[in-house]
Amino acid sequence: MAAMPTYGGIDLGGTKIQAVVVDDDHEVLGSARRPTPTSGGPPGVVAELAAAMRDAARAAEVDLTLLAGVGVGSPGTIDDAGTVSGAGNLPGWEGSFAMAKTLAAELACPVRVGNDVQVATEAEFRLGAARSYASLLGVFWGTGVGGGLILAGVPWTGRGGAGEIGHMVVVLDGARCTCGRRGCMEAYAGRAAMEEHVARQVDKGRRTDLFKLMHERGRTRLTSGIWARALEHGDKLAIAVIERAVQALGAGIASAVNLLDVEGVIIGGGLGVRLGDPYAQRIAAAMQPHLFIDSRPPNVHVAELGDLGGAIGASLLVAGDGHRSARS
Repeated sequence: MAAMPTYGGIDLGGTKIQAVVVDDDHEVLGSARRPTPTSGGPPGVVAELAAAMRDAARAAEVDLTLLAGVGVGSPGTIDDAGTVSGAGNLPGWEGSFAMAKTLAAELACPVRVGNDVQVATEAEFRLGAARSYASLLGVFWGTGVGGGLILAGVPWTGRGGAGEIGHMVVVLDGARCTCGRRGCMEAYAGRAAMEEHVARQVDKGRRTDLFKLMHERGRTRLTSGIWARALEHGDKLAIAVIERAVQALGAGIASAVNLLDVEGVIIGGGLGVRLGDPYAQRIAAAMQPHLFIDSRPPNVHVAELGDLGGAIGASLLVAGDGHRSARS
């Protein structure tokens, strides 16, 4: 009897790389996590993707060469060949890079690439918290703020760049975003932008334990876990910056809902999952004043698949019954 096929999935984030091996029923057989490199540019990132996939295959006790394929969820705009462009939250990523071709050569198996948030949204639609909805907006709150769309039961990727909700303008001529523009939601709610904002506030004399916690935990960035711990400790600056982010998320998500009138909103990403349902409901409350049809708000849920959702969603790119995602 032939062995059940297995698939690899990799979620590439601004601070971590999560890899899984799944079976034909989408059950996770093994997983591995590595930090996203802070130097080395695209080749360095792809080398770590390959290493994480090898680690996951070992954890699953699966021969890497027998994988039916590997899917990758990456930030940025993805073309049909798996070339990644505009991934500004990845270290040293300028211009375009042939991720699918390069990683396929490293792993000696087929590779498909999709937008990270879109594949995670599709995973929640098919396997997670949004199974009962026909229309859905996924909002993944992490290093940046990304969006994914399901409309009338079908993934919507536009011309390859749909879902960039983090770059909806919430304040005209507002804070400078990491993309170089002003007033984007991500300028207020993206973890990288939040860290820059905290550093500026500290330079002005504000006190916080965020960077102390970062050093104690041996980190080089303010990760979601550090933010959560600072909030638990009642750090006043952390509370203020998170509240600023929640208000920006509420305004931006509500504007997208006014345009699309989706049934459900999924809050995922490193910060979204770590802070959980209390903060998802705070975002829902922040949406309310901006909703045109405020008597019928969409349901707001935390991503059910948690930290592994992006990698599981990426595996759907190569699983036989998976949706085509982000022009991968």
